[in-house]
Amino acid sequence: MSRNPYSMWAKGILLLVAALLAPCSFSNAAPPPPAFEVPTVQNVSEVLPRDLIAGPHYRVRDKVVSYGYMHNFLVDSDWGTFEVTGDLALRKLIREIGAIAALQEVKKGQAYIDGVKKAASKPVEFGVNLITDPVDTISGVPKGVAALFQNVKTGLTTKPDKNEDSKAEQMLAVAANKRELARQLGIDVYSSNKVLQKELNSLAWATSLGSLTVSAALMPVGGPAVLGVSLSRTAQKLNDMVNEFPPQKLRQINQEKLLAMGIPQDLATRFLEVQIYTPTQHTIIVSSLETLSKPKGLDSFLRYALSADSEESATFFVHIAEMMRGYNMKVAPIDEVSVYGPIVFAKATNGVVMIPLPIDHAIWTERASQRVPDAFISFKGMHPGLKNYELWYTGTASKVVQERSRKLGIKTVENATSKFEFTY
Repeated sequence: MSRNPYSMWAKGILLLVAALLAPCSFSNAAPPPPAFEVPTVQNVSEVLPRDLIAGPHYRVRDKVVSYGYMHNFLVDSDWGTFEVTGDLALRKLIREIGAIAALQEVKKGQAYIDGVKKAASKPVEFGVNLITDPVDTISGVPKGVAALFQNVKTGLTTKPDKNEDSKAEQMLAVAANKRELARQLGIDVYSSNKVLQKELNSLAWATSLGSLTVSAALMPVGGPAVLGVSLSRTAQKLNDMVNEFPPQKLRQINQEKLLAMGIPQDLATRFLEVQIYTPTQHTIIVSSLETLSKPKGLDSFLRYALSADSEESATFFVHIAEMMRGYNMKVAPIDEVSVYGPIVFAKATNGVVMIPLPIDHAIWTERASQRVPDAFISFKGMHPGLKNYELWYTGTASKVVQERSRKLGIKTVENATSKFEFTY
């Protein structure tokens, strides 16, 4: 989960915000004086509510650094130190830490111990690998591994014998149980958290080959409510869908939805083949766009999303899609989506152009002040009748940024996470 804070993604976000916040208006107003802000190291209490700073199995380190307008957290846990970028990513990690604790608690029970004994007695080749190298054995880790269970029998032989059929069935059962474990715990089965993957794989193996049902295994700890968190209605629906179907079926569903939205087949295929996205992320994006009722220009967002080259950048596009879904459901229907440069413009039927920016804290930097807002000039030139613009942040914007935005005729809306539903 660790990432270089100076990654290409971070630089891309800097450019995005720079273009957005450059000192150029739609009017002839003079540019503001060069009062610049710089990223600072903050105390965690300035960034997070108290209940997120520490829990039974973790504690977020006191110093929080902001790179590319996203907070970078170091989290000490009972299972080592995790590094995550972004407030929403931290919340996802905290949920996963709770799930790890729950899964390890299950492994202390007699039911699990008996299941392991039964599973270990079965001479299955992949069973040994699952114990020694569990992360890469079962689907769940991004970067191509998710395709492992798309068609198990095809990967065995063109003429499988009875033993190979049995092996395939067992592998599919393990994968299905793993998804069911994730569903009941309210977590993403395709998370890149290796500690979580190891625990999920271990219990999925024991339940599948050890004649132990998932419900019986989790009975001592329960589900999301026991973890101290709950999923929103939208998140629960998506979580259930992701964990109900194997990756290949999800891809088929997503492909059909994209085609029904009017997305060209070649673009739909290209998007669903971008391996940096997990099946979960593909599904969240497609399901979010599906709620927009076929706005014009939807293909422009998908073409932009093809540029994702890291876990963080893929998550960035997921959150843009979720913000558009939230606005469409809670505020006003979106009837046109445009991408100019690095900025997404979502025009709604209420006459407002909603600009989704899933960043933690926007600041006015010297770098930002040097950028020409070509994206705004281009968009406004194509839509001269539009007057109402709103910048929606998942987090916050500094007072300087808000003032610059106000002079541009742009309203700032903060804390979209408290207004819209996000899956993880």
